[in-house]
Amino acid sequence: MNEMRRTADYSWNLAELMARNAMHNSTDLSPHLVSRGIELSAAQIWRLVTQRPERLSLPLLAALCDIFNCTPADLISVTANDAVAPIKRAVGESLDLSAPTSRARPRRARVLRDDPK
Repeated sequence: MNEMRRTADYSWNLAELMARNAMHNSTDLSPHLVSRGIELSAAQIWRLVTQRPERLSLPLLAALCDIFNCTPADLISVTANDAVAPIKRAVGESLDLSAPTSRARPRRARVLRDDPK
Protein backbone atom coordinates (compact mmCIF):
# COMPACT_ATOMS: atom_id res chain seq x y z
CA MET A 1 0.00 0.00 0.00
CA ASN A 2 1.45 3.37 -0.96
CA GLU A 3 0.71 6.44 1.13
CA MET A 4 1.07 9.95 -0.29
CA ARG A 5 3.37 12.19 1.68
CA ARG A 6 1.98 15.69 2.28
CA THR A 7 4.40 18.59 2.56
CA ALA A 8 3.80 22.10 3.83
CA ASP A 9 5.79 25.18 2.94
CA TYR A 10 5.45 28.89 3.57
CA SER A 11 6.40 32.23 2.11
CA TRP A 12 7.41 35.28 4.14
CA ASN A 13 5.65 38.47 3.02
CA LEU A 14 7.27 41.12 5.24
CA ALA A 15 9.06 42.93 2.38
CA GLU A 16 5.77 43.22 0.47
CA LEU A 17 3.94 44.60 3.50
CA MET A 18 6.73 47.10 4.05
CA ALA A 19 6.59 48.26 0.41
CA ARG A 20 2.81 48.75 0.64
CA ASN A 21 3.42 50.95 3.69
CA ALA A 22 6.15 53.10 2.04
CA MET A 23 8.99 51.40 3.94
CA HIS A 24 11.66 50.74 1.34
CA ASN A 25 14.67 50.02 3.57
CA SER A 26 15.05 47.58 6.43
CA THR A 27 16.15 50.53 8.60
CA ASP A 28 12.66 52.03 8.20
CA LEU A 29 11.30 49.19 10.33
CA SER A 30 13.62 49.68 13.31
CA PRO A 31 11.90 52.64 15.04
CA HIS A 32 8.52 50.91 14.76
CA LEU A 33 9.91 47.78 16.44
CA VAL A 34 11.69 49.78 19.18
CA SER A 35 8.47 51.66 20.00
CA ARG A 36 6.87 48.24 20.64
CA GLY A 37 9.69 46.98 22.86
CA ILE A 38 11.48 44.87 20.23
CA GLU A 39 15.17 45.72 19.95
CA LEU A 40 17.01 44.01 17.11
CA SER A 41 20.34 44.86 15.52
CA ALA A 42 20.43 46.32 12.02
CA ALA A 43 21.73 42.98 10.71
CA GLN A 44 18.88 41.07 12.39
CA ILE A 45 16.27 43.40 10.91
CA TRP A 46 17.88 43.15 7.46
CA ARG A 47 17.76 39.31 7.67
CA LEU A 48 14.15 39.46 8.89
CA VAL A 49 13.16 41.57 5.87
CA THR A 50 15.25 39.89 3.15
CA GLN A 51 15.27 36.24 4.21
CA ARG A 52 12.64 33.71 5.16
CA PRO A 53 12.86 33.13 8.94
CA GLU A 54 12.74 29.58 10.28
CA ARG A 55 12.02 30.73 13.83
CA LEU A 56 10.08 33.77 14.96
CA SER A 57 9.20 34.85 18.48
CA LEU A 58 5.55 35.54 19.19
CA PRO A 59 6.27 39.03 20.61
CA LEU A 60 8.02 39.92 17.33
CA LEU A 61 5.14 38.46 15.29
CA ALA A 62 2.64 40.44 17.38
CA ALA A 63 4.68 43.63 16.92
CA LEU A 64 4.82 43.16 13.14
CA CYS A 65 1.06 42.53 13.03
CA ASP A 66 0.51 45.71 15.06
CA ILE A 67 2.86 47.80 12.88
CA PHE A 68 1.16 46.76 9.64
CA ASN A 69 -2.34 46.34 11.08
CA CYS A 70 -2.48 42.80 9.72
CA THR A 71 -2.82 39.19 10.85
CA PRO A 72 -0.13 36.49 10.91
CA ALA A 73 -1.80 35.08 7.76
CA ASP A 74 -0.86 38.30 5.94
CA LEU A 75 2.78 37.85 6.93
CA ILE A 76 3.01 34.10 6.34
CA SER A 77 1.40 32.35 3.37
CA VAL A 78 1.17 28.59 3.86
CA THR A 79 1.00 26.15 0.95
CA ALA A 80 0.53 22.38 1.07
CA ASN A 81 1.41 19.87 -1.59
CA ASP A 82 0.22 16.28 -2.05
CA ALA A 83 2.26 15.62 -5.19
CA VAL A 84 5.30 14.17 -3.43
CA ALA A 85 6.58 10.65 -4.09
CA PRO A 86 4.61 8.05 -2.15
CA ILE A 87 6.02 6.28 0.87
CA LYS A 88 6.96 2.74 -0.12
CA ARG A 89 5.60 -0.04 2.06
CA ALA A 90 6.09 -3.78 1.95
CA VAL A 91 3.25 -5.85 0.49
CA GLY A 92 0.59 -6.41 3.12
CA GLU A 93 2.12 -3.88 5.54
CA SER A 94 -0.44 -1.55 7.01
CA LEU A 95 0.08 1.91 8.42
CA ASP A 96 -0.12 1.86 12.23
CA LEU A 97 -0.21 5.44 13.50
CA SER A 98 -0.06 4.31 17.12
CA ALA A 99 3.27 2.51 16.62
CA PRO A 100 6.49 4.33 17.55
CA THR A 101 8.47 5.74 14.64
CA SER A 102 11.65 3.84 15.50
CA ARG A 103 11.82 0.07 15.37
CA ALA A 104 12.16 -1.66 18.72
CA ARG A 105 15.12 -4.02 19.05
CA PRO A 106 14.22 -7.64 19.69
CA ARG A 107 14.96 -9.02 23.14
CA ARG A 108 17.21 -12.03 23.51
CA ALA A 109 15.24 -15.15 24.37
CA ARG A 110 15.99 -16.98 27.62
CA VAL A 111 15.71 -20.72 27.51
CA LEU A 112 14.65 -22.26 30.83
CA ARG A 113 15.14 -25.96 31.43
CA ASP A 114 12.47 -28.07 33.08
CA ASP A 115 13.33 -29.21 36.60
CA PRO A 116 14.18 -32.96 36.46
CA LYS A 117 12.27 -34.84 39.20
